[in-house]
Amino acid sequence: MDDTFFFFVFEGLPRQGPGLDECTTRAFHLIPDLSRQVRILDIGCGSGMQTLTLARLCPECSITACDIHQPFLDDLRERAKKAGLDTRIKTVRASMDDLPFGQETFDLIWAEGSAFVMGFKEALHAWKRLLKPGGYMAISDCFWFSTTPTEESRQYFSEIYPAMIHEEEAESVIRGAGYSILGRLRLPDAAWWDYYYTPLSKRLDILKQQYKDDQKVQAFISSLEKEIQIFRNHSQEYGYSFFIIRT
Repeated sequence: MDDTFFFFVFEGLPRQGPGLDECTTRAFHLIPDLSRQVRILDIGCGSGMQTLTLARLCPECSITACDIHQPFLDDLRERAKKAGLDTRIKTVRASMDDLPFGQETFDLIWAEGSAFVMGFKEALHAWKRLLKPGGYMAISDCFWFSTTPTEESRQYFSEIYPAMIHEEEAESVIRGAGYSILGRLRLPDAAWWDYYYTPLSKRLDILKQQYKDDQKVQAFISSLEKEIQIFRNHSQEYGYSFFIIRT
């Protein structure tokens, strides 16, 4: 099964990863002294729920939202138009490891739940060149909260995200990449369920019936259902945290 079906599963969903507007807002307000007319780059924006929230929070900013999957960007453009925010949001189809922007272009980089695609450390280094001197980055990723996770969750993440580190270790990685840390924010369980796992579960139930004779699709669906079950059983051991950092 190619990546096309992977993206298809998440098309039309409110979010393509954990998040809440309230968490986006709280993370944004951890940024001090941000001028009103800023240039923001939203990396791995998906269908852009957080993009629209940022546009509302910063009414004079301009946002460049990029993602590798064009249907997500089309969805974002439609949502932005309906919200009357489309004049300040530009979409760009691009891979996060090959972003077509010049040095020191943006005042703020927003990467909500997308850094895992590259790896947390790699993303910090690769995207730093895009920030103006003194620029900010709001970056979230999945981290261990426990130093002694259960065997079930440890084994699971050794297969799907072996590079995942502890939340405290992330601070050392950030400083080692040349940033200062301004704040940290953990996402609550509701950020996983309300607009991500609950809508995704409903989609998976439909797809299981539509593709009941396709073993590869059924295996992929089972892998996502396992992910949901792992979180249901072990959410106290890991989760997403926002770091607000500055060059």
